[in-house]
Order: sequence, then structure tokens, then C-alpha cells
Amino acid sequence: MFLAFLIVPALEIVLFYYVGTAIGIWPTIAIVIATAFLGSSLVARQGRQTWVNIRTEIAAGKPPTVQLVHGAMILVAGALLLTPGFLTDITGFLLLVPSVRESLRGWFVARLTSRWVVVK
Repeated sequence: MFLAFLIVPALEIVLFYYVGTAIGIWPTIAIVIATAFLGSSLVARQGRQTWVNIRTEIAAGKPPTVQLVHGAMILVAGALLLTPGFLTDITGFLLLVPSVRESLRGWFVARLTSRWVVVK
């Protein structure tokens, strides 16, 4: 985890440098601001829909485990999209794609099933 806190900001600085050199400082800043606004809008929309899905599953008497995992990933996506940087923005936008979230959830479930009892 310590390495991630060291490597990610360093990569972001390098990306800022190269993108800023290629397209200029103001377009680079505009891209970062635009992705924050677009990302927050998408996170809000998907978060509301996930909340509706959680309430629907609870009302049907089912545990909303899948929806809770998707909600957590949407929350992480929001944090990444509000963090200035290109790498974090790309990762955040990827987490807003439902098929990517489902693939990640499936991978984690498969990985953790061998270690713990996981409720699907």
C-alpha cells in the first residue's frame, strides 16, 4: 500500500508533464476539471440507481450483496475522479462501467472463495 501512495502520485506528475507539454497547461487543466464534473455527475446517477436496486432487493427479502459491492466500487470511482490526475481518472471511469465492476467483483469472489466463505 505504501508503494501505491508513492508510485501513483509520481506517475500522475509524469503524465501531467507529458500531457501539459503536448497540449499546453490550460487545456490540461481544463481536461482535469471537465473529468471531475463529468465523473461526479456519472457517480451521482449510478449511485442513486444502485441505492434504488439495494432497496428493491431488501424489499424482496434478498441480501443486496452484489449491489453493495457495486456501490462501494462507485464510491471509489467517485474518489478517484475527484482526485486530480489522468491515471486516477481513467481508473475511476473504468469503475463506472458496469461490466468492468462485475468482472472485478467476480475476480474478487473467485479469489476470496478459496480463503473464506463468501456469500454470493
